[in-house]
Amino acid sequence: MNTDAPHPPATDDSHLIAERRAKLSALREVGPAFPNDFKPAHQAMSLQALHGGDEPDALEAADVRVRVAGRMMLKRVMGKASFATLQDGTGRIQIHVSNDVTGEEAHAAFKHYDLGDWIGCEGVLFKTRTGELTIRAEQVRLLVKSLRPLPDKFHGLEDVETRYRQRYVDLIVTPESRERFALRSKAIAALRNEMLAAGFMEVETPMLHPIPGGAAAKPFTTHHNALDQQMYLRIAPELYLKRLLVGGFERVFEINRNFRNEGLSPRHNPEFTMMEFYAAWWTYRDQMDFTEALIRNTAQLTCGTAVLTHQGRTLDLSAPFARLTLTQAIQKHAPDYTDAQLADDGFLRGELRRLDADHAPHKLKGMGLGALQLALFEEVAEHLLWEPTFIVDYPVEVSPLARAADADANTTERFELFITGREIANGFSELNDPEDQAARFQSQVQAKEAGDDEAMYFDADYVRALEYGMPPAGGCGIGIDRLVMLLTDAPSIRDVILFPALRFEG
Repeated sequence: MNTDAPHPPATDDSHLIAERRAKLSALREVGPAFPNDFKPAHQAMSLQALHGGDEPDALEAADVRVRVAGRMMLKRVMGKASFATLQDGTGRIQIHVSNDVTGEEAHAAFKHYDLGDWIGCEGVLFKTRTGELTIRAEQVRLLVKSLRPLPDKFHGLEDVETRYRQRYVDLIVTPESRERFALRSKAIAALRNEMLAAGFMEVETPMLHPIPGGAAAKPFTTHHNALDQQMYLRIAPELYLKRLLVGGFERVFEINRNFRNEGLSPRHNPEFTMMEFYAAWWTYRDQMDFTEALIRNTAQLTCGTAVLTHQGRTLDLSAPFARLTLTQAIQKHAPDYTDAQLADDGFLRGELRRLDADHAPHKLKGMGLGALQLALFEEVAEHLLWEPTFIVDYPVEVSPLARAADADANTTERFELFITGREIANGFSELNDPEDQAARFQSQVQAKEAGDDEAMYFDADYVRALEYGMPPAGGCGIGIDRLVMLLTDAPSIRDVILFPALRFEG
C-alpha cells in the first residue's frame, strides 16, 4: 500500500461548508471548476482614482469599459437585479448584475455564488443614485469557489491568535492588516533605496553557518548530511559582511533573516528581519549620524511624516536624537543612584538582587562592572527611553566585536538606539585588531564554559581574515520588524510579521 499517496481533504461537518462542496461538485460536472482563462485588465483602486470623481452623466457618455476580478465580500440580491462588492489586491468596487444587461441565466447563476468566491466581471462604469462607482455587469463568471465561509462582516476575525495563525483570512477581512503589510513593504523599499543612494552595495551571505557568530544569542542547530557536520542557522550576518570589507568592498549591506532559539514576546520572534551595513573609514559617530538620518527619512518616505503616533503617544523622529552613556541614562531615569554606587560592583550586585532582576546567581557572580551596569540599565532605564536615544560608549565586557576607545581601554566605540523603550539599532566602530579579537573570542569561550549559552564561539577563520587586514570601519544593524512596529503603530512584533512563530496545531 502506497502511504505517500495524497489523501482527500477531511470531511467538514459544517452545514455551510457541505453546501459549498455540493455546489463545487455541480460545477465539476459542467466544465472546469477552477478556470484560469480570465485576465483582469483593471483594478479597483485605479478605477476609483480615475473615475470616482466623474459626474454621472459624463461617465455614462464616456462608455468606460472595464474587466476586473476580485473576491466577493458583500452581496445584495433584489429580484431582477443584484449588487455585489468585489475586493482585489488594491481595494473594492461594486458591480451590478441584472436580468436586462447580464442576462437571466447568468444572473440566476450569480444568485448562488457565495461570499468569498472569486468573481470575474466585464462591463461599463456608471454611478448609482447614491454616487457609488459601479460596474454594470455584461458578463459575470465564477472563477474560484470558496469552500469556507468568511468571518462575520460585523465582527471580523476577533481572536488574535487566529489572526496570526490564519493570516490569509486576516488579510481578507481586516483592511488594517493589509495596509500594515503594504506599509512594511514600502518601508523596506525606502531603506533599500536610501542605502543604494549612499553608495552601499547589497549582498547576500550564508544562512547556514559552521560557527554561529555576530551576536550574543542561542542558535538553532541542524545537521548537514553530505558534509556530515553540525550547522547553525544564522544569528547575524556580521562576520561575513566584515569579511567582505577585508576583500575590498568598502560599503556593503544586507537585508537579512536571522534565527535565534530564544523566547517569544511582543518584541521577539525566533525568526526576524534585520538590515546590517558596514562602511570603511567610518566611526561609530558617523554611523550614528547616518542611522539617525536613515530612520528619519524612512519614516518620512513611508508615512509622509517623521512625527508619528505610537500606542496613543506622540513619537517625534524629526528632532535630534539624544545621546547618553549607560550611567547617564540610569541617573536620568533613576537619579538617586550616585556615581560612586554605579562604579561599585558589589553595590550593583546587591541592587540587582533587590530589584529581583532576571539574572541567575551564577551569572551575577560572573559579571564584571560593565555587565552589571548594563543589567541595571535594563532594569531601571531602558523601558523609559520613549524618544529616540542613543546609548553610547558600552563597556568592552559586553561588546566583544566593537573597537575599544583610544582614551579608555575599558570602553568601546559602540551605540544602541532605543525608541519607545525598545532597542532598534546596534552599531559600533569595528574591531580590526586580529590579536585583540582573538583574545575577546577566547574570553567568550570561557564565559560559555562557565554556563553562558549566549556567549560567542571562537571563529578562527574570521580572525584569519582580520590578519589580512580590515580597514577601519563602522557597522550597524537595524531591526526591521521593530522599526515597522513604530511606523505602523503595531503593539506586537507578531502584527508586523506575516506568519509569526506559533505552536504547531497538529
